[in-house]
Amino acid sequence: MVVAPLTLSSLAVATLFVAALPFLIYRRLRRPLALKPRDAIIGIAIFALFAMVIERALNDYVLHRNEATATFLSNPLAFVVYGALAAGICEEVGRFIGMRLLLKRAAAKSGADANALRADDGTALTYGLGHGGAEVWLVGVLVQIQWILFAVFENRGQLDSYLSNLPADSLMRIHLILASLTPQMAGIFALERVAALVFQIGLSVLMWRGVRAGWRGILPLAIALHALVDVPAALFQAQLVPLAAVDAVYALGAVMVAGLLFRTFRRPALAA
Repeated sequence: MVVAPLTLSSLAVATLFVAALPFLIYRRLRRPLALKPRDAIIGIAIFALFAMVIERALNDYVLHRNEATATFLSNPLAFVVYGALAAGICEEVGRFIGMRLLLKRAAAKSGADANALRADDGTALTYGLGHGGAEVWLVGVLVQIQWILFAVFENRGQLDSYLSNLPADSLMRIHLILASLTPQMAGIFALERVAALVFQIGLSVLMWRGVRAGWRGILPLAIALHALVDVPAALFQAQLVPLAAVDAVYALGAVMVAGLLFRTFRRPALAA
């Protein structure tokens, strides 16, 4: 079987666009909003630790290593609730810690100038680009690059030898996935990753403002909102709703959040 050239080129274009998007946003807004790369680095580190290490270790134990929890979470609704809450708690606790560190640094720089600290939403935007950009790359771009490489080897007839260490059933599943790839899937990938980036920036701005205001309810609120964002994806993984419905919800939500973010950062950017 061969992956059609149109499909392969569509996947490549979508992957390049998604990979470049965080950098393009940062470059466009770096001067108008005085963005600092160190804030993005903190966001990258927080996502890598709390989502890629802590959350994955938790999921591996709860879903695979602990027989009691694995049996309980085999129920689709239980899986949806657990999956949404696990992602919300791990990522938002990490974001909360990262924002507290950024607030201390911003307060030390601004000193007694409370107005300057209040106006510094650029910190949240940069952190969100780091946190969300790390998700885009680690969860989306690198995985997509792997599938593009598999498709190239498939077209050359070299995939079986390249993956000769895999069991026959796993290799067959890869062949079937490659055979099911379409140009539309490239668009779905781009939509999902862009929406995820928008949500991460929005949650970062919300967390920053809550931490900055000293509001104790910001962490539970952020966890609840993050879990709510993850519910459609968890419902799809549990095979309770179709992918089209999930993508429609994410597209609508991303447009709404992007509109709010645009209103938040438009005036500073235009003023500069």
